[in-house]
Amino acid sequence: MTRSVFPAILFTSYIGNPLYRFAKADLYTFTLADGVGGHDCGEVASREAVETMLTGFRKAPGGEPHSGLLTRLVQAANIRVYEAGRAASPGGLSMATTVVACAIRFDRAVIAHVGDSRCYLVRRGHAKQLTRDHTVVNDQLRLGILNAREAAEHQNKHVLSRSIGADLFVNVDTTDIQVLPGDSLLLCSDGFHGAVPEAQIGNIINNLEDARMAANKLVQLANELDGSDNISVQLIRVRNVERMGMYRGRPYKLR
Repeated sequence: MTRSVFPAILFTSYIGNPLYRFAKADLYTFTLADGVGGHDCGEVASREAVETMLTGFRKAPGGEPHSGLLTRLVQAANIRVYEAGRAASPGGLSMATTVVACAIRFDRAVIAHVGDSRCYLVRRGHAKQLTRDHTVVNDQLRLGILNAREAAEHQNKHVLSRSIGADLFVNVDTTDIQVLPGDSLLLCSDGFHGAVPEAQIGNIINNLEDARMAANKLVQLANELDGSDNISVQLIRVRNVERMGMYRGRPYKLR
């Protein structure tokens, strides 16, 4: 368990799979990856993904839009995992991982993800899922092929339709939101969100002021309810923000 205090953000994580946070000037980034079960070296794939993104973030030039930055870093992670799998043995290995990343600057947060690791926004005790699971069943649900009950009971509901390292190219979904003082952002693997309902996520984070205690409670609850899969969470509490506007692509402070 690690805990770091930044000017506007309190970060707490439970390490079950590779996850990192890194700060540069007034930009903070958080990344969580979960190796895909049934594939070779899932733990290697997840670590390669987050280390590639962390290295890329450190070298990134200032001023790059965060949506483009995270998309580029996830793409780089995908190529790295794909090539590592092909080079791992004469016949190659099928290595894959999910990834969800968040970049926060001023009062804006950008989330990028591939796979079924999620990001939730928790505001005033209510947890809202910001990401969309890239699974075959969820894709069929969105297309109307399955209804909600059929999707929830489907035996292959955890089969991914998109992951890092499965192919040389991957589509990355991004979301841009405004964050407010008192908000929390939760990054988590499917071992967590598959066990804990949104209502309990919001309730625990809202009622426990200490981020370390809240993260521990969430992990404990997930283990009690299921515990059959690796559990990783990152809890980011927003203590304060600088409200910003944009003019010709440049941010300026709002009074």
